[in-house]
Amino acid sequence: MSKFQIITLAIFVVAIVAGVIGFATYKGSSTASQYPPITIWGTFPADTFNAYVANINNSLSNPLQVTYVEKSPDTFEHEFVNALATGHGPDAILISSDMILPNENKIMPIPYSALSERSFMDNYVQEADLYLGANGIWAVPLSIDPLVMYWNRDMFNAAGVSTYPRYWDEFANLNSKLTVRDQNSNIRASAVAMGTLANITNGRELLGSLILQTGNPVTMPDSTGAVVSALSSARGTPTQALDFYSQFADPTSNNYSWNRALPADKVAFLSGTLATYFGFASELADIRAKNPNLNFDVAPLPQVRSGGTASSYARMYGFSVVRASANQNAAYQAIAVMSSAAYLPSLAQVMYLPTVMNALDQNSADPYIENFDKAALISRGWLDAD
Repeated sequence: MSKFQIITLAIFVVAIVAGVIGFATYKGSSTASQYPPITIWGTFPADTFNAYVANINNSLSNPLQVTYVEKSPDTFEHEFVNALATGHGPDAILISSDMILPNENKIMPIPYSALSERSFMDNYVQEADLYLGANGIWAVPLSIDPLVMYWNRDMFNAAGVSTYPRYWDEFANLNSKLTVRDQNSNIRASAVAMGTLANITNGRELLGSLILQTGNPVTMPDSTGAVVSALSSARGTPTQALDFYSQFADPTSNNYSWNRALPADKVAFLSGTLATYFGFASELADIRAKNPNLNFDVAPLPQVRSGGTASSYARMYGFSVVRASANQNAAYQAIAVMSSAAYLPSLAQVMYLPTVMNALDQNSADPYIENFDKAALISRGWLDAD
């Protein structure tokens, strides 16, 4: 190695050690004398985040000094890398869980001496376990948005079906009652949209949920701690999930109810020609706004009747400290406040979503939130390379 490379490596190591020491000696407090200014980049909505921070600051004698910059998920990684290369990167990032792995080498795990693994597991829903690494916590959860099932009550009632399906095997009977074909076998109304990806809004997440329900984690750490595919492992049967999913787009199947020539599933649901739509809890307001006359309800995602693992994919956002930041300890101070149990319930209430905290076992008076809470308790996900 050249002298320059040795010096550069030494500086990099010292920075990492200093960050670890800083985390390890900071325990988090909402009574800090003054919170240093930090910058956070993320794909989380800026208006919601800024309102949340403003609400927190109303209760603090010394307010958080956070500058938040919202980025598009499509361009985030490119902009993030370029900013780090020029020394103008953020101090922390707020991104969805499926963006953690591609940015793993750019974030600093929070050591368990600062936030213990036991405390983390006790405080957050099980999907947050994705953030637990060998050397620390990759991100601290802020919000969770589970996949649920929207169902058209008018279509169900007209077919003589009084309630929504709780298990996947019920769709065979529903198809015979709700899927309508014309004399040329063209689908005019459908019980369920599955089998394709191009015109299914959340097809990746839906297929992933089916795989998770077989007991397969999709990805998992190997003996070295590296994340690898679990789809070919002995855990669960992902081919069974794929076979079930694909049969609904197979014209030779008795369960044929969908194809690529049909409109996007959400469009079909809004127009009243699709009986069930698998969407995120956060889509409730959008569905209401786009068709105020649609008579629908929300239910948890159907499950495998027996022998499976209760699971529903959820989109989770969390804070990560940037490895290259000169303000790592300040970033963690702010994160500790913004992710505390004192404030997270208020964010969930504003977003009309379940809280990412593990206190979800009480029945809510709100019928939608009650189902969202149930979905959050069985929420799962996976670390995704791409």
